Amino acid sequence: MDDTLPLHLCHVQKFFLIINRSHTLFHSVSLMFLVYYRASFVLRTIKARDAPILPYVFVFASELLLSYIWLLNQAYRWRPVSRTVFPERLPQDEKLPALDVFVCTADPIKEPTLEVMNTVLSAMALEYPPEKLYVYLSDDGGCSATLHAMQEAWKFAKWWLPFCRRYGIKTRCPETYFSAAEDDYGDCKSIPEFVADKQKVKKRYEVFTELVTRIREKESVIPTGDHSPAVKWQLCNLLDLEVAYTRLCHITPIAFHIKVIDDDSVGDQTEMPLLLYVSLLDCDMYCNDPKSARQAMCFHLDSKMSPSLAFVQFPQKFYNISKDDIYDSQLRSTFKILWPGFDGLKGPCLSGSCFFIKKDALYHASIQGEHSFRLSEDFIKSLGQKDKANVTSLRDSSSKVLQETLLLASCAYENQTKWGEEASFRFFPVVEDYFTGFKLHCKGWTSVYFDPPRPSFLGSGTSNLNDFLVQGTRWACGLVEVGISRFCPLIYGSLRCQFCRACATGKLHSFLCTFAPVVLSYHSTALSCEWHFLVSNSYFMLFSLMFISSQSKHIQEVLLTGGSIQTWRNEQRVWMMKSVTSHLYGSLDAIMERLGMKEPSFLLTNKIVDDEQVERYHMGKFDYQTSTMLLVPLFTLVNLNVASLIWGFAKAYYAGSCNTMFFQVFLSAFIVTLNYPIIEGVVLRTDNGRVPPSITLLSAVLSVAFLRNVVQHILIDRMPSKLKETNKIRIMV
Repeated sequence: MDDTLPLHLCHVQKFFLIINRSHTLFHSVSLMFLVYYRASFVLRTIKARDAPILPYVFVFASELLLSYIWLLNQAYRWRPVSRTVFPERLPQDEKLPALDVFVCTADPIKEPTLEVMNTVLSAMALEYPPEKLYVYLSDDGGCSATLHAMQEAWKFAKWWLPFCRRYGIKTRCPETYFSAAEDDYGDCKSIPEFVADKQKVKKRYEVFTELVTRIREKESVIPTGDHSPAVKWQLCNLLDLEVAYTRLCHITPIAFHIKVIDDDSVGDQTEMPLLLYVSLLDCDMYCNDPKSARQAMCFHLDSKMSPSLAFVQFPQKFYNISKDDIYDSQLRSTFKILWPGFDGLKGPCLSGSCFFIKKDALYHASIQGEHSFRLSEDFIKSLGQKDKANVTSLRDSSSKVLQETLLLASCAYENQTKWGEEASFRFFPVVEDYFTGFKLHCKGWTSVYFDPPRPSFLGSGTSNLNDFLVQGTRWACGLVEVGISRFCPLIYGSLRCQFCRACATGKLHSFLCTFAPVVLSYHSTALSCEWHFLVSNSYFMLFSLMFISSQSKHIQEVLLTGGSIQTWRNEQRVWMMKSVTSHLYGSLDAIMERLGMKEPSFLLTNKIVDDEQVERYHMGKFDYQTSTMLLVPLFTLVNLNVASLIWGFAKAYYAGSCNTMFFQVFLSAFIVTLNYPIIEGVVLRTDNGRVPPSITLLSAVLSVAFLRNVVQHILIDRMPSKLKETNKIRIMV
C-alpha cells in the first residue's frame, strides 16, 4: 500500500450546485412576495369583514408551514457531492479491522425464512478475511425454525463460499445467482470444471431449499416474545466459545438467544467466518457486491477522516421494483437527491440498513468511567479494545464464560442503565436508526454516503398499497416522535452543527405535511363557496411562476437522476397520498404516545409475496386491499376535488367567472388528474384490487357532509345581522 495515494476522493457536483442555489434564490424571493400578499389580504379582510376570515387564516398558516418545509429541504441541495473509492490501495488483510455483520429479522411469518438465509449466506461470502468476519443473525422472534434453518445454511455455506471464491462470483446471494437470466461467470470462462462445479453447488442449494421449506412446515414459526437467555454450542472447543463471547461483547445489549453453529463434517473451518444465532442488515437486503466491506474501509481507514467518522451509509436499492414504480418504492428522491446533498454537509443519517458503523461511535469512551453501564466488567473492558477483546483470563473457566454470556443475553440487561440512551443504538423512537445517527452527529461525529455503480445491497421494496402506507405511517410516527420531544433539532441541536438544521426537515416533515390536506381541501371547496384564494390580479403571475418553478425543479431532478415524466407524476401522487394518510396517522400516533394515550408499537412490513398483488403492481395498478382508516381520507379528498371541479366549470360557464377562479379550477384539475388511478379504482376496476363499495359510500357521505357544513356557514355569514340572529338555529338544523 502506498500511503501517499488517497483511498477515496470527494467530488462536488457543481452543475447541480449552481442549479439548486439559483432555484433556491428565485423561489425564496417569490415566497416572500406570497407571504406579503397573504398577510395583507388577511388583514384587509379582517378590517372589511366582507368575507369569512377563518378559511383564509387556515390556508395562510398551512402555506407558511409548507413553505418552511421547502426552505429546510434546501439544505440537502446546497452542496451535493459524490465519492470514488480505491479498495486496491487498502493495507494487507492482516491489518484490516474485524467486521461484524448483523442480519435482523423478527417475524418468520412476514419474513420468509429462505430469504433470510440467503441474506446470511451473502453476508458470509463478503470478500473479507474470513478470520476477521463475524456474521450474526438477530432474531427477535426466537423461533426454532429460524435457528434450524440457519444450521442448514451453515452446512451449505461450506460449499457455496469456496465456489464463489474460486471462480470470482460477484452475485453471492444463492437465490439470485441461480435464478438469474444470465450467468455470473466472473473470471472463470476459461476454466473447464466451472460448469460441473456449478451444477453440484446448484443441486446442493436445491436440497438446502427443500430442507428449509420442510423446517418451516414442521416447526414453530410463531414469535415467542420475551424468552429466557440460553447459550448452546455444538462441536466447538473453548476457544471457539471465547471468540463468540468476545464478538458478542461488541453488539448492542438486547434480549437474545445465542447458539454457536459449528460443524466440522465438511470443509475447512479456518476458511469460514464465525456464524452465530442471536435472538434479540434488514433480512430482505442481501449483499450484492462482495467488495462492499472493502469499499467502506476506504473511508474508515483514511487517516484524516477516520478519527471523526462514525459510519458509511450505502443506498437501499431493490430488485423487485416495477418499471412504473407506482408506490415510489425505490425512494429516488432520498437516495439520489437528499443523501448526496446531506453528504455535502456532515453526512447522512443512518437509514435502517446497508451501513458500516464504527464500534467507537456506538460505545464512546465516556462509558469507561460510568458505573451506570457496568453490569458486566468484562463487557466494558472489551469495548476499549481496538480489535478483538482479550479473553485469555476466561480460558481457565468455561463456566465463567457461560455466566458472562448469559448475563449479556438477559432481557433485563439494560434496565436501570444508560444503554439505549447515551450509548449503543438509541431506543427512544421507533426509528432508532435515524435517531442514533442524529445523536452521533450532535456529538461531533461525521458520516459518509457512498453510492457505487454496482449496488452493494439489494432488497425487496413494497409492492402493494397496504404495506406502502403502513410503512410510511411507522416512519412518520418515529420522526414526529423525535420532532415533538426535547430532541427536536430546532431546539436540541440546531446551533451545534449544520447537520442538525438539515435534520430538522426529516423530523418535522411528516408533522407539517399534515397541513397539506388543509390546503388541498380548502382550495377545492373554495370553488363552490366563492372564496377567491388565487384571484386574477397582479399576484396571479406570482402564483403561476411559483407553481411552474416548483414543478420544473422536480422534473429536472427526476430526469437527471434517470427518471421520467411518469416518475414525476408518481412521486407527486405519492406525496399527496402520504400527506392525508401516513403522515396524518403517524403524527397522531406520536402525539398520543407522547400524551400517554397509546402504547408504542412497531408494525413490521410484510415481506411475503402475493402473486396476485405483484401482478397488479407490475401492471401499474394500485391494490386497494387495505384498511378503511387509510383509504377514507384519501378518497374523501379526491371526491371533494371532483365535485368542486365540476361546480367550478359550471360556474365559470354560466356566471362567467373564469378570470377570478381560473387557478383554483386548474389546481383541482391537477389534483384530480394526478389521482386518476383512484377514480379508476372506483368506477372502472372490477378485479379484486378495486376500491370496496363501502369505502366509496363512506367517503362520499363524508364529502357531502363537509361541503354541506361549509355552505351553511357561508349562508350564515352572508345574512343580514338581524336575520342571522333570528334564523341561525333553524338554518344550522
